[in-house]
Amino acid sequence: MKRQIPLLIVITLGLLFMAHAFIPHKISQDFYNQWYREWVKAVSPFAALLGIYSLINVHVRKIKRKAHNWQYSIATLLGIIVTAVAGFGWGSESGSPSSWIYENIMMPLCATIFALLAFYIASAAYKAFRARSIEATVLLAAAIIVMLGRVALGAAITHWIPDATKWILTVPNLAAKRGIALGVGLGMTATSLKIILGIERTYLGGGD
Repeated sequence: MKRQIPLLIVITLGLLFMAHAFIPHKISQDFYNQWYREWVKAVSPFAALLGIYSLINVHVRKIKRKAHNWQYSIATLLGIIVTAVAGFGWGSESGSPSSWIYENIMMPLCATIFALLAFYIASAAYKAFRARSIEATVLLAAAIIVMLGRVALGAAITHWIPDATKWILTVPNLAAKRGIALGVGLGMTATSLKIILGIERTYLGGGD
């Protein structure tokens, strides 16, 4: 029963959401706008508590075992505690400790991560753009044209470069993006059907 009841809930709700998406009836609209949204508001706090408990449990166990980079787990737990105390004690209005933490710690950390991503992108581009095959050569040529077409230097060389850049972005690039989007959509559909029909059960804890 521990597995059958969650499976029955998932199948039932999955079929109801399919009906809501494909049957534009007042009953299906009321199901989503009134019943579902109200239940989301009621369940979300418990889901947040479960996530916080799981996060704390994982990092506490890493600290106890002295796992690799366990010092970062201490920083994570301290961050959770300090942020929670600041939020519960003073709120999140401008000038509060919670707002100060967000503006002076969270935002600089996010900016640092995005700045570091530029170096990883440059490294990956260097490895991908080496002309070792015909495909890599085409990729390298297209990348050079697009980069030149996005700056004033390309237009100064010749007007063909911005035109070629526009064509590359609107024809082959857009076609590839649509193909990827279709593949992702079909994969999501297949996975959703497997979950709704009870074929995929790994979310229940593994096993059949």
